[in-house]
Amino acid sequence: MKATIYDIAKEANVSIATVSKVINGKGRISAEKRREVLQVMERLNYQPSMIATALAGKQTFTLGLLVPDISNPYFAEIARAIEDQGHRTGYSVVICSTDNRDERVEKYIGLLLKKSVDGIVIGTGVDNSELVQRLLNRKIPVALISREMPDLPVHTVVVDDDLGGRMAAEHLLDLGHTRFGVLAEDLKVASSRNRVRGFRRALDERGIAFRESDAVICDFQIAHGKAAALGLLGAADRPTALFCCNDLLAIGAIQAAKELGLRVPEDVSIVGFDNTILATVTDPQLTTIAQPIEHMGKQAVNLLMQDLEEREAAKSRLVVRPELVVRQSTGPA
Repeated sequence: MKATIYDIAKEANVSIATVSKVINGKGRISAEKRREVLQVMERLNYQPSMIATALAGKQTFTLGLLVPDISNPYFAEIARAIEDQGHRTGYSVVICSTDNRDERVEKYIGLLLKKSVDGIVIGTGVDNSELVQRLLNRKIPVALISREMPDLPVHTVVVDDDLGGRMAAEHLLDLGHTRFGVLAEDLKVASSRNRVRGFRRALDERGIAFRESDAVICDFQIAHGKAAALGLLGAADRPTALFCCNDLLAIGAIQAAKELGLRVPEDVSIVGFDNTILATVTDPQLTTIAQPIEHMGKQAVNLLMQDLEEREAAKSRLVVRPELVVRQSTGPA
C-alpha cells in the first residue's frame, strides 16, 4: 500500500504540519529533524505529488544539470557528485547533455522550467548569456561549475586553471624538457584559455620560447586529440613533451605516439588535466592535473541550497586548488 503523509508523520514521530514543511522547504525545521523526516520518506518510498507542488508554487525538490556530454568521464563524474549531494539533501537531479550548442541549451532550459526545477547547475558552454538571464528573471538559482559568466549574478565553482597549467609546465621543465606542444579546446572557454596561459607563463619564467604553432586547438574527444598529436609528433622538430588540456586529449596523444612508433615516456612525455578514471586505465597510466571533482560538485549543490534558503544570498565564487598526480606517462627528456 502506498505510504501517505500521515504514515510519514507517525513513523517520524512528528506532526503532519512538520512533514509538510519539510516537503515544501518552508518553516523553521532543524537540519537534524529534516534529515530524520527525509530518511523516513525514503525508507517508506514516499513520493509527494510534484505536479501539485509545482502548481502550488512550492518546491519540487528537483535540480537541473546541464553538461556538454555525459559520456565525457569528467562530466560523468561531475554529474555523479552533484547527484549524490542532491540525494543527501533530498533532491533529484535531471541531467541534460548539450554538446555546447546554444539551441540545445535553450531547449533544455525550457524543459527544466516546465518541470519547475528548484535550481540549475550549468557545466556547459553558453555563448548566449540571455539564456541564463532568463533563469535569473524567473528567480531560479543558478550555479556554474567549471564555467564562468562574470557579468551575471550567479554562483561559480572553478578550479584554478592557471595554476594547473603552471604545475604541468613546471613538472615537465623539472624533467629537463625544453620543446613542448599543447593540445587545447576552444580558447573562448575560460578554463582552456587559463590552462594554456598558466603553462606559457611558466615557460616564459624559465626562458623557454613557445611558438603559436606549438598550441593546437581541437575538439575535446579522443579522436581529435589523436589527430592533433599526430601533426605535432610527426614533425621533424617534434616536441618531447605534450600538455593536453583534458584527459581525453591526452589519451588521444598517447594513441598517436604509439601509432608513430614513439615510446611514452621515453620518447615523449604526456600530461593531461582532470584526473578522471581514464587516467588510471590507459597504458601507460597518465600523469595529470587533478581537479577535486567530488568536492566541486558538492559545493555547487550547497550554493544552490543556500539560495533556496535565502533568496537574496550573496553570490559566491569558489576557486579550488588543483593537484599534480605523477604517473607513468612522464619521464626525463
